[in-house]
Amino acid sequence: MKTMTTRRKLAIATWGPPTEGNIYGRLALDTEQVQHYLAWLRETTGERVTLTAFVGACVARGLAQTPSLNGRIWLGRYIPHDQVAISFLVALEEGGDLGKAKIEQADVKGPQGIAQELRERATTLHQGKDEAYNKSKGIIRLLPTWLLRPMLRWVGWLGSCGGFSVPALGVEPYPFGAAIITSIGMLGIDEGLVPPTPFAHVPLYVCVGAERRVPAEWNGELVLRPQVVLTATIDHRFIDGFQLATLATLLRELFANPWAFSGLEGPPEHASAPQAQGLDADAGVA
Repeated sequence: MKTMTTRRKLAIATWGPPTEGNIYGRLALDTEQVQHYLAWLRETTGERVTLTAFVGACVARGLAQTPSLNGRIWLGRYIPHDQVAISFLVALEEGGDLGKAKIEQADVKGPQGIAQELRERATTLHQGKDEAYNKSKGIIRLLPTWLLRPMLRWVGWLGSCGGFSVPALGVEPYPFGAAIITSIGMLGIDEGLVPPTPFAHVPLYVCVGAERRVPAEWNGELVLRPQVVLTATIDHRFIDGFQLATLATLLRELFANPWAFSGLEGPPEHASAPQAQGLDADAGVA
């Protein structure tokens, strides 16, 4: 395995000593109702919706209800986005590289729509047909890290903060949207915290851990419950603790009643039980 991979070059050119203030949060959420809901979606629509796609739908709805988080900072001023867009990280080359799948209008697509689009974009990346990714990858491989660092800083500022397109480098306006979502559950890791990526200029990073059966209090008793841990890294310039608590409350509500995404108050009578092994793994989504 090469020691100086594209991913390593990008990391060296991106990060220096931490200087910015971030808020870190952790949520342990029961997944029983989510299991039932995703099994029902597969049965009724044929769409395989993963836990990561479901989390993305929850985050998108949260961004829509938290306008102070769904935006960018440009020339010292906060400017809200005119839509909700989120990105998922996709593992490539057996983990040696990362691509991103951006989903626009994510707050209105729901888990099913996000899952379908995420699968299509991930397939395009794995097949080497993503033109923007191929352009940016070529530049990263060509430049030494000492040149790559200032280039990433300026291109990231233009694209993610200013909303400018840089076609030659594969940069679109607001390339990551307002949130980046990654899954380490596919690696069997229970939880982790995502380091902010300076050139992305994204206010919110969400990490999805592995689903486990853990001891938990349930209806006054100690029982084993299916649970997943979500962690968040948030730019303190966008929100404070109170707004973060509002976002956390919404996530809890959607995990407790995921049927709300389909306009239902609860599970329909014909909803089938989830598979014994729990939620589907998110193959290829890092």
